[in-house]
Amino acid sequence: MIKLNINKALERAFFSTKPIIVFAGGRGSGKSLGVGDILTYRMATECADIYCLREFQGSLSDSVHRVFEGSINDRIGIPEQFDIQKTSVVHQNGAHTVYQGANRNPDSMQSAQNFKYSWFEEAHKASEESLDKLLPTILRNEGAQCFFTANPQSSADPFSQRFLVPYWDDLMTNGYYEDDVHLIMRVNWRDNPWWNDSQELLRKWDYDHLSRSKYDWIWEGLFNDSVDDSLIQPEWFDACVDAVEKLNIPIHGARVTAYDPADTGDDENAYASRIGIHFDEIKEVDSPNGNLACDIVCTRSNELNTDLFVWDGDGMGALLRKQISQNFDGIKRIETRMYRGSEKVDEPTAPYEGNHGDGQKTNRDMFYNKRAQYWVRLATRMENTFNAVVLGKYIDPDELISISSQVSQLQKLRAEVCGVPKKRNLTGKIALMPKDEMKKSYGKKSPNMGDCLAMAMEKPILDKKPTTIDFEGW
Repeated sequence: MIKLNINKALERAFFSTKPIIVFAGGRGSGKSLGVGDILTYRMATECADIYCLREFQGSLSDSVHRVFEGSINDRIGIPEQFDIQKTSVVHQNGAHTVYQGANRNPDSMQSAQNFKYSWFEEAHKASEESLDKLLPTILRNEGAQCFFTANPQSSADPFSQRFLVPYWDDLMTNGYYEDDVHLIMRVNWRDNPWWNDSQELLRKWDYDHLSRSKYDWIWEGLFNDSVDDSLIQPEWFDACVDAVEKLNIPIHGARVTAYDPADTGDDENAYASRIGIHFDEIKEVDSPNGNLACDIVCTRSNELNTDLFVWDGDGMGALLRKQISQNFDGIKRIETRMYRGSEKVDEPTAPYEGNHGDGQKTNRDMFYNKRAQYWVRLATRMENTFNAVVLGKYIDPDELISISSQVSQLQKLRAEVCGVPKKRNLTGKIALMPKDEMKKSYGKKSPNMGDCLAMAMEKPILDKKPTTIDFEGW
């Protein structure tokens, strides 16, 4: 009689028949040990072979071979039933493990159809190509299951987009999401039956010394949407969500809508719209071409009673001036303005309003170009909002920013906004890493929704006509 001491949080998965089972969480959760134990039990009781995957596997030491060894010798304790070989573990009934690196030969994953159980460890590293090839293969077989274990990274990566972001509200509220195909579960350190004092000492140290966003990523399994030297911190962004409600600030002011057309084939059209300090619409535009997307955004801007419409004039946007003018022809209340981030800064000789340590600087002294200047404006407002919401400091409400929690792509927006790093240069001016370099260094696409937020820092001119003031009788 085999006794299985399973992590309490994994019980639902042990009895589930769903073809895709996902465990996502932070460090020390015991999810990999738990899956290893479940699959060891399946080998012994069902004579089932196990197909084990990682995106990158240079050698056997990169595999889950040692997890199975620990299940057999220690946690389940049935070493007499298994032959632990150098490249596999083999049960006396013939069931065995196979280890594969998905990245080296994605087409080889089609062999998963020969296995009842598959396990993709460190699935947060899975490429979109690997997932696209593996999932149909699993679903092809009646009764087959694939287990995914992952420590979430960016909310924009393929694993997060496929398995976490669409179900995030359920995962955060209930701890799991379930439908006919999936069972997706959050598993963290509190759920680990093998938790020990040494792990607790490390967790407490991290809690006291790390930023809250980094601690939450490492230990609580939340997304890590920042990069090295990022301009905007995740905790700033989080404070901005529904900030007008948190601080009881009435929503009023001018309506500004910003549009960023796609420049490349894998780029997305996007727009953002705010009234006063509150962004209530931020979206990617699903359209077969940029011209149609432009018409869609212009129509929506008119419906929103926009006062200022801003669009990115670098790249493909340079060709949209006539089309935008035609869309707003006869609508005098809407001011249109082309924004070019590559241009020189606004008000170059005006004093820079931020912090500085060696005397007053001008905008021209501080910023490499207009894009850097506007992203810093956005960052300053987000930091102000963090100080007001989280630290309880009084900040002029007009210097804050609020983002509606109803934005459908909120997690992707967070990844974009918190994933733009600064780039060092000899002049000492603040510059942002170019988009092509971001893609090469971090695998990040153009932050189109984030750029829209920055462009929307443009200020409308509401009173466009001179007013005559009668001073008689004063």
